[in-house]
Amino acid sequence: MTTLSTRHSGEASAKRIRKRRFAETRLKAYGIFALACAAAALIALLASVVTKAGGALTETYLTLPVTLDAAEIDPDGTGDPKIIRRGDFTGLTKDALKAHFPDAKGRTARRQLYDLTSSGAAFELAEKVAADPSLVGQSIDYDFLASDVTDLYLKDAFGSFQSQSVSGHLTLTAEGDSIAVSSTSEDFALALERVKEGLIGKADRLRKQAALQENGVTEFTRRAEEAKTDDDRQKNEALAIARAAARDKLLDEAAELDARAAADGGNEALDEDNRSVLVNVAGGWLKLTHITPTGGVAEVVLPVEGEVVSGTPWKLFITELPEAARKVSDNQIIWIEQLKSQGRVDVVFNTRFFTAGDSREPELAGIWGAVAGSFWTMVVTFLLAFPTGVMAAIYLEEFAPKNKLTDFVEVNINNLAAVPSIVFGLLGLSVFLGVFGVPRSAPLAGGIVLALMTLPTIIIASRASIRAVPPSIRDAAVGLGASPIQATFHHVLPLAMPGILTGTIIGMAQALGETAPLIMIGMVAFIVDIPGSITDSASVLPVQVFRWSDFPERAFEARTSAAICVLLLFLVVMNAIAVFMRKRFERRW
Repeated sequence: MTTLSTRHSGEASAKRIRKRRFAETRLKAYGIFALACAAAALIALLASVVTKAGGALTETYLTLPVTLDAAEIDPDGTGDPKIIRRGDFTGLTKDALKAHFPDAKGRTARRQLYDLTSSGAAFELAEKVAADPSLVGQSIDYDFLASDVTDLYLKDAFGSFQSQSVSGHLTLTAEGDSIAVSSTSEDFALALERVKEGLIGKADRLRKQAALQENGVTEFTRRAEEAKTDDDRQKNEALAIARAAARDKLLDEAAELDARAAADGGNEALDEDNRSVLVNVAGGWLKLTHITPTGGVAEVVLPVEGEVVSGTPWKLFITELPEAARKVSDNQIIWIEQLKSQGRVDVVFNTRFFTAGDSREPELAGIWGAVAGSFWTMVVTFLLAFPTGVMAAIYLEEFAPKNKLTDFVEVNINNLAAVPSIVFGLLGLSVFLGVFGVPRSAPLAGGIVLALMTLPTIIIASRASIRAVPPSIRDAAVGLGASPIQATFHHVLPLAMPGILTGTIIGMAQALGETAPLIMIGMVAFIVDIPGSITDSASVLPVQVFRWSDFPERAFEARTSAAICVLLLFLVVMNAIAVFMRKRFERRW
């Protein structure tokens, strides 16, 4: 005992205890660190998605006066909505834009002007007039849905429109088709510095191109040295000389740009590769084509109203990105800013996103079609998978004999739960669509495929819940005269139902987020209409996210994130219901 006491109370024992406690603390620290990393990654993911989704929650309208010419809409004066809808509302929309900005001339300028409004704005105007034929012949102020380009610009997706402080008095002098702009102070100096920053960036790009040419010089020189014939040697030497000349030219251009950027003052020509410098004075807008510290040369985009005299207020703006790096043009920026100053731009909550179907135009696209498609698909999945899975679990757990056949079935049920989902999609494509002729791209086909995928999960969860019911429940029921079927369905199944429903909801939530099997059976098709039954063509939320993420239009990025948020909300709600049901109905024995 003395030896044992010494062993457990001496310095060596205390050292071992400290070591063990340190190991326990270190293990806890590892666990806390792992949880913190997982939480940080989750928060970063959700923050990124939610931040991008905010752009889809608002939409922009441009209020313009429009004359509903009866000759264009209803020449016979019948007031028939069908005839009114066939009117030239697209032409009326273009006329409204041209009437508001009559100085937009030329094919390019007119095309940019028409791009301010959505292609669907004319159809919405047609529906409004068809609903109220008394508007025919009147001039009204109508809220035209803005295009994705206009909407993204107002949300600073193409860089901010920066206002520069000014202190001098502005003078404008006509020089042919251009306007000489001059300030009594160096108000344009900061804008010139921003333009020179673009020169530095262009010089860096030229040096990178020169580095590629240098690689060509090295390679062709090596080939010339290793050439076995005079012709090959001369050919490679000529190529090396040409590459060297191109390299030297690029380096000289880069050096010239660096020198211009480093010099004080200067007179820089502005093109689409430079930041744009715009002047707003006396209700007009000028776009500079050359810039100096005190002014430059500009072209008129919107004419100046009245005479500019000493002391006339004016504003100077510079874009964050050059025109070549953004989809919105300088003319469109000026037109949008002019509409803003006139109070004709309204930004409202985007209810269309939650009530409309899919569209090729980002500003018209909504998720309601995908939500309805997901609903009908989940209905089919539940009606097929839940009763089949529960009945299979009851039979295997309560009535099936224990032999090699049932063992084989159990093993394969467990294996099916681990089969990749795309395999079920291939099965649906080849069997249900190819053999049985189930409608392609319909919730019926998607529901059958997802039911097969969800079935193993429901069976496994249901068997576990039935197995958790104490045998005494069965014995008591049988002892009171109940048959095995009555004992199972009157006593065991009700007690196991909370766990069964929990497993079913989790399986349904997994099925709701599946994409690959639905793509295989054609539910990736472009569907505009809202599905009304399980046989209508439809898409689902995960596939809608997949499709929008692949579209080139930048406005679909925000809608993709918003659709992801809606899908995550559905999944969270379904899992929350599963947790609630488990806590609410769980019984302990």
